Amino acid sequence: MYLTHLECPRCGKDHPADRPQNLCDCGSPLLARYDLAAVARAVTPEQFPLRPADLWRYREVLPVADPRRVTTLGEGWTPLLRTPSYGAEIGIPDLLVKDEGLIPTGSFKARGAAVGISRARELGVERIAMPTNGNAGAAWATYAARAGMGATIVMPLDAPTICRRECVAAGADLRLVDGLISDAGKRVAELVADSDGAIFDAGTLREPYRLEGKKTMGYEIVEQLGWQVPDVIIYPTGGGVGLIGIHKALQELRELGWVEDKLPRLVAVQSTGCAPIVRAFAAGEDRAQPWADAHTVAFGITVPAPLGDELILNALRASAGTAVAVDDEEILTDLRDFAGREGLLLCPEGAACLTAARQLRAGGWIRAGERVVVLNTGAGLKYPETVDVSAVPVLA
Repeated sequence: MYLTHLECPRCGKDHPADRPQNLCDCGSPLLARYDLAAVARAVTPEQFPLRPADLWRYREVLPVADPRRVTTLGEGWTPLLRTPSYGAEIGIPDLLVKDEGLIPTGSFKARGAAVGISRARELGVERIAMPTNGNAGAAWATYAARAGMGATIVMPLDAPTICRRECVAAGADLRLVDGLISDAGKRVAELVADSDGAIFDAGTLREPYRLEGKKTMGYEIVEQLGWQVPDVIIYPTGGGVGLIGIHKALQELRELGWVEDKLPRLVAVQSTGCAPIVRAFAAGEDRAQPWADAHTVAFGITVPAPLGDELILNALRASAGTAVAVDDEEILTDLRDFAGREGLLLCPEGAACLTAARQLRAGGWIRAGERVVVLNTGAGLKYPETVDVSAVPVLA
């Protein structure tokens, strides 16, 4: 294993990686660091096609030492689909969709769960707890069951019903709150504090290894493009772990010498009903203030106070990217328009990225001829209410 330590991006303090860790003493999430020079000597890009088509093909830059501790359901290596009809319609002929809906549990959250659970298992954790907007809880409950670990999942009542069912099916201790993910987080903090160390807090960015699973989206995009980077990557941003992870992957790829210096511009997409990152980015601030009365049809990005706000904003600015808020009506319109043209039903969070792409191209921020990758972070089938069938006629 090439993992060397954990590093605080805020205060610079190093932490050991051989024990379960949550936040730094200063309150910042921790980042896993590797001996990338040794990785570059050990493996080259030409070797990856000879390995299994899952995220563990990048094992040298993942934090699990013992392969017997790897908990997997075949996650990763999702399609990168060309969308010529819709792309031409919005003025982006080279538009691609990374479809995470085909991953186990139906969302990209399985990437973080696979690596996070595997590393927790390796470090001796027996039960995890976490707040969730739905898909992350379903994924972590599933992988915890696969690993023989316990899981306590706390989610809002308004979360997608299928996620609730997934948690129950996996044998998790599911608890519901009448509120938002921030309210669920408070309940998890109480549970962890009262457990006397028996429960490990696996909430978003409160442990460092979910991010490592998510970063493999960045590695895959680059490999699938022949070790070339796109011009723009558009990502639906709630907690922002995937965006932070993709940014981390791109930095690692550059340090490894596997891509050139020019990296993609990153775009964080939020809803007009919950846009703390967009507001902070526009104001030039380093931290995002909590969003009041958060609500959107794209439930997965309803995160009024993301813990990783500094890291998200840094990734956007370091990549010369931007942040965009889109409204629910346009999200649903683009979801249906895309499905009608390309035959793929996106999740509302993925559709929000299409809306952002369309608007950014119309405004000139995305330039003619640029290659744009949109992340569809989950299966549209998990959100049946996004397609209104009430007007469909019933034949006599």
